Amino acid sequence: MKLSEFGYLRVAACSPSVRVADVEFNVAAIVEAYQHLRREGVQIALFPELATVGYSSGDLLLQAQLLDSSDRALGELAELVRVEGGVLVVGAPVRAMGRLYNCAVVIGRTGISGIVPKQFIPNYGEYYEQRWFSRADRALIPTLWLGSAEVPFGTDLLFECIVDERHAATVGIELCEDLWAVQPPSETLALGGAEIVLNPSASNELLLKAEYRRDLVRMQSARCIAGYVYASAGAGESTTDTIFSGHCIIAENGVILAEDRAFSFQTRWVVADLDCERLAFDRRRIATFGQHQSPNYRRLRIEISHLDGDRPRRWIPAFPFVPTGETERTERCQEIVTIQQIALAKRLLHTGIRDVVIGVSGGLDSALALLVCVGAFDQLGYERNRIHAVIMPGPGTSEQTRKQAEALARALKTDVLIIPIENALRQHLDDVGHSGEHDLLFENAQARERTQILMDLCNRFHALMVGTSDLSELALGWTTYAGDHMSMYGVNAGVPKTLVRYIIEWLAASIPDGDARQALAAILSTPISPELLPPNTDGTISQRTEDVLGPYAVHDFYLYAFLRWGDSPSKMLHLAQWAFDGRYSRAELAQWLRVFIERFFANQFKRSCLPDGPKVGTVALSPRADWRMPSDASDALWKTLIS
Repeated sequence: MKLSEFGYLRVAACSPSVRVADVEFNVAAIVEAYQHLRREGVQIALFPELATVGYSSGDLLLQAQLLDSSDRALGELAELVRVEGGVLVVGAPVRAMGRLYNCAVVIGRTGISGIVPKQFIPNYGEYYEQRWFSRADRALIPTLWLGSAEVPFGTDLLFECIVDERHAATVGIELCEDLWAVQPPSETLALGGAEIVLNPSASNELLLKAEYRRDLVRMQSARCIAGYVYASAGAGESTTDTIFSGHCIIAENGVILAEDRAFSFQTRWVVADLDCERLAFDRRRIATFGQHQSPNYRRLRIEISHLDGDRPRRWIPAFPFVPTGETERTERCQEIVTIQQIALAKRLLHTGIRDVVIGVSGGLDSALALLVCVGAFDQLGYERNRIHAVIMPGPGTSEQTRKQAEALARALKTDVLIIPIENALRQHLDDVGHSGEHDLLFENAQARERTQILMDLCNRFHALMVGTSDLSELALGWTTYAGDHMSMYGVNAGVPKTLVRYIIEWLAASIPDGDARQALAAILSTPISPELLPPNTDGTISQRTEDVLGPYAVHDFYLYAFLRWGDSPSKMLHLAQWAFDGRYSRAELAQWLRVFIERFFANQFKRSCLPDGPKVGTVALSPRADWRMPSDASDALWKTLIS
């Protein structure tokens, strides 16, 4: 499989074993590491600042013998890359016009492609680089001679790494202190088109500095909407005054993909696959990125090979909406519920309404919406008995869910109304000449009957009707138009189904009432169902949503990939295979992807008239704030790309 077809580029940040001023030893370590990395499929490998000589060489950097040896080493590395392929970027001292520059040397298969000098030269604290190095000046000289070759030189260089006519990545370079400057060059590089920034560095270790450095790299990758590869000098550097840890980081758009900080005397590296397609999508999506003036750069072409492999070297979460760590998940749940509660409270304050009406089914979504109502009322100091929880059993309602709904509502001390709909439903079906079969009309009529009851109760109580539909249902159109599709405020509209369960678990743990916790535990163990068809003979639920649609986990995965990253259907299918790792067959995943695409496109008309509701994450479907799609757009192109 050619992973390059999905926009992946394999990069490495390497901190090789180093001896101060021993160029032969240092180059041998770089050669050995690069050969190993190429066997792993690495297309671009980054080595630290002044890696050929050792960053801490001090006044030896002024010695011609050391500089000559470094120049020869660059020739050896050029020969290495000619044989091995790929791109090698290494820090080295470079002479030009009687000055010495701290540079990154970029080597491709045809030789040294370009040399980028450091722009900001530190001269404070333990750093005194201005003793040896000159600051880069764009207007100095455009090229310099290194060995027998004339090489592009300057801070105005970008390197276009070309895989084929459709796949390429533009690379920019800044060095160590450049990142710590008030206006890092990486920002201009990104505006010039660099999707990936490389930083050969030599950042020493101090208390808490690693955490700051990590955040700096991570946030700069987010600020630039770029991949950021950072490789720092290792423990073999001189310890006269400071030590180095070999901190290596690969970040992408605010996320750390790989990291190592081992304080090792041996060569260490990290490898990850950057997703250039997703970076390009986010730059298109975030309009302010395109509002900056694009600076002029010289663009240098480097041809690299395709990336092959069974799967990308990066973590692909099966549940992208759900944080994996318990602490982060708790924080996420708390923040989402706070957003929901504040949003509802604001709507109540604005309207002057002090009552809400909500349909409670005994399922997950209505349980979350009811808990949000309780939280908002408690915050406003309103009495909970002005939350009118309405239970409307119909032909498909099981005794289990009816009891769960009532138990939860009573435990939360809300007002409880039980209004059966079977007689009204039978009368309505007779009025419209329905045969009595269990068809789509039979199902949808129940949803509309319930909505009519809720709306009428709003008039009775001068109340606001709170909707319960979640983000996943809205994406798939799993709502009845003018039925459960409609409300006066949809508190769950931004919450995907896979996250609803975790939020309820978190809320249950914080509820002191044992009956409420018991009711929520029962709800959490109940299969997801609209309960619009009669139960089985033993009273259990006969209609299971996921038997019809496919697993919500898979649909949420597709929803996130499609909306957040603009992934193609072919890529979404492969990602799902990697993420779910054998839990479902390729045929099943492909079938559910077709269901997702067909339903997503076919049901836009429902989303075009959604009630107001709070956005809680980057993926949202409000027709006013987030997703503007024609209701009659064709899905043909997307379905043909499933492969």
